[in-house]
Amino acid sequence: MVTDAQVRRLMKLLQSEETLAVAAAKAGMDEKTARKWRDAGQLPSQVKSEHTWRTRPDPFEDVWPEIKALLDTNPGLEAKELFQYLQRREPGRYADGQLRTLQRRVKAWRALEGPSKEIYFPQVHEPGQLCQSDFTHMTQLGVTIQGQPFEHLVYHFVLTYSNWETASICFSESFEALSSGFQDAVWQLGGVPHGHQTDCLSAAVHKLTHPEDFTGRYAALMRHYGLEPRKTNPNSPNENGDVEQRHFRFCRTVDQRLMLRGSRDFESRQEYEAFLRKLLSQINAGRQDKLAEEVAVLRRLPARRLEDFTREQVRVSRFSTIRVSHNTYSVHSRLRDERVQVRLYADHLDVYYAQRHLERIPRLRGRGGHFIQYRHIIDSLVRKPGAFAQYRYRDDLFPTTLFRVAYDALCDAHAERVADREYLSILQLAAQQSETQVEAILRRLLDTQESLSAERVEELLATGPQSEALPASVQVPPVDLRRYDHLLSSQQWTSAVAS
Repeated sequence: MVTDAQVRRLMKLLQSEETLAVAAAKAGMDEKTARKWRDAGQLPSQVKSEHTWRTRPDPFEDVWPEIKALLDTNPGLEAKELFQYLQRREPGRYADGQLRTLQRRVKAWRALEGPSKEIYFPQVHEPGQLCQSDFTHMTQLGVTIQGQPFEHLVYHFVLTYSNWETASICFSESFEALSSGFQDAVWQLGGVPHGHQTDCLSAAVHKLTHPEDFTGRYAALMRHYGLEPRKTNPNSPNENGDVEQRHFRFCRTVDQRLMLRGSRDFESRQEYEAFLRKLLSQINAGRQDKLAEEVAVLRRLPARRLEDFTREQVRVSRFSTIRVSHNTYSVHSRLRDERVQVRLYADHLDVYYAQRHLERIPRLRGRGGHFIQYRHIIDSLVRKPGAFAQYRYRDDLFPTTLFRVAYDALCDAHAERVADREYLSILQLAAQQSETQVEAILRRLLDTQESLSAERVEELLATGPQSEALPASVQVPPVDLRRYDHLLSSQQWTSAVAS
């Protein structure tokens, strides 16, 4: 078969060679063939007829009108479901290998006669006009802190013109996380764009039935910085396209860097945050020219930041608990029936009374959770040990697994009421003196199978700090691989495989 390249070479040689035969020989074709293409004045690809005919009969020709009617009525029907319908109706007529033929016909119908598809319209972004933000989950990356899974999200902020971005760790899509992340971003940027766009975040956007688009707190945040708030339509992530695309690329880049690092484990959250800051700095390094255009037209920041927390006044219940953001937390029993001020941050809450900061409590995720600290209620429980057995939050009163093992050992040795009293007395010693030392004593008593009691724990606490015994060193001899060779060559193994 003569190619286009041969014919082009022939035409070039005809201008320099004396005869057609010489030119044809140098072009690698017969003289008659050369004369044919010289007279044709076209390339082989130009005269080749397009393949428009079928090489075998269409097995769906007679049922296609019916299939087309089904597709006209329900365009969402898939070719595989239609094929299985035909197989059920006429068993044995259609082989599984003919599915691809029907899929091609349905695909062609969708392109030529099917309903219109949604299309997207690329937007022109102007410097300093718009920023977008959203939350994205990072748990799938498998990051751990000291070997423990670190389930978290990041608040992601992106300038749509330069794609300059920043991210901050958070644990829920709360308004506090949104406010803190947004303010960190604009203060790091040194200016404020004209508009800020999010999707339908519950922290910023009301439900469709609400007369106002944005929540009061989010609207106040936007007013403070002078931004025009915008939102996308429900279930339309493409309208927040820049930040959605950056989600994908950011997560992929973090994953790649973790692979290069050789470990997904970090010593602390601070080390992991430093890792992300360094990564973002490197990502943004290639955007400095466009960023400079944005910075030149950004508006000035306000004189101060807004508070990154929400203030709440709550009353301490008779259970020595407070309810904040649909979760239950314990406070010291001294505060029962008093009103305390709570400052709710993205990842913790601070409790104040009489303008004094009492403590910081980790913020729970979701709703309906509880965080009960035994130190707050242990004195009352020691006086009322009968309440321990059916206490709603009893599982929170085992600070570590070893305390639970110790309680089970007490239940095996004593009646339930006696075991409850002994365990609560041990827990009171942990609250009054040292949880770490009490845990070390419990480990020692359990390992040596000594009698376990609050009195014995108190005696050992009086003797001074307890050192934990080091685990015994286990030596595993190397495996002799020649044993496996002997096993594979044995007649018994050969006969077993044969059978």
